[in-house]
Amino acid sequence: MTRDIAVVAFAQSDILRTTEEQSEVEMLMPVLHDVLDRTGLKTADIGFTCSGSCDYLAGRAFSFTLALDGVGAWPPISESHVETDGAWALYEAWTKLLSGDADTALVYSYGKSSPGSVRDVLTRQLDPYYVAPLWPDSVALAALQAQALIDAGDTDEPALAGIGTRSRATDNTRAQLRGSVPQGDYVVRPLRTGDCPPIGDGAAAVVLAAGERARELCSRPAWIRGIDHRIEAHGLGVRDLTDSPSTRLAAEKAGAFERPVDTAELHAPFSSQEVVLRKALRLDENVRVNPSGGALAANPMMAAGLIRIGEAAARIHRGESDRALAHATSGPCLQQNLVAVLEGDPR
Repeated sequence: MTRDIAVVAFAQSDILRTTEEQSEVEMLMPVLHDVLDRTGLKTADIGFTCSGSCDYLAGRAFSFTLALDGVGAWPPISESHVETDGAWALYEAWTKLLSGDADTALVYSYGKSSPGSVRDVLTRQLDPYYVAPLWPDSVALAALQAQALIDAGDTDEPALAGIGTRSRATDNTRAQLRGSVPQGDYVVRPLRTGDCPPIGDGAAAVVLAAGERARELCSRPAWIRGIDHRIEAHGLGVRDLTDSPSTRLAAEKAGAFERPVDTAELHAPFSSQEVVLRKALRLDENVRVNPSGGALAANPMMAAGLIRIGEAAARIHRGESDRALAHATSGPCLQQNLVAVLEGDPR
């Protein structure tokens, strides 16, 4: 990398079970204003804007163009969009800044899961010829993965329940679920309600800046020391669901194994997936995992991965972390995975 690039600001909305009284733009605008206010920047100061969202959630084509109203119609901007979680929008913005075409970037993502059935919508990610016609939903596929882990001796149901309990014992005021949450009944065995993410609506945004511009905008920037994303085979039957080679490879390419991290924000929508990710990322008990609560406390579709990067960066901004790992995922059973390594300046 020829330029040092950092996350200099992060903002998110409250993650709520439903925001039926708000449009996507109304949900997004306060977040955009918040993240820009943290840096003192105006829309005209942003060199590149990139967003992540999903038309299937909105139920209309090119729905992201409506959300641009939240950014502002004037002045004209350099803009792009990815049809996936905002973590991949951040990756695109990072490459844009690396090229030298811009010094600052605004990245945002949002999702309203409440209007429809997320379990049905996510079947559209599956192989359209052999798997999608069977309509296995996201929870059923995660349950297959969880059972494979139990059969392999990697975990058991009490251990999975403990992951959910720890995740929701967070002081994150933006989280949808906090405190004591019953483990509940089986949704799809062996996964109970407490092993699954809540359905919620929310938005998030970050500002990236390069070099000395980052230090001007933030007293302790979260420098992106490495970022990479990889994908597994599309066919679930050819994968070992107890492991995540794509996460391990992305982490290796991002430099995660060069030195230990003190914090890891993992995008693990199901408790069993944290087991897979901990193993793939070689995280020991000295690493604080998901202090924000992770996706088990709040899982706004298309924003939860970007929030993991933002939460890791925010801990560096506050001086609560020196070297953090952030992870985002997309697709069934951790099919596609992104890993970023963030560092603060020495104290």
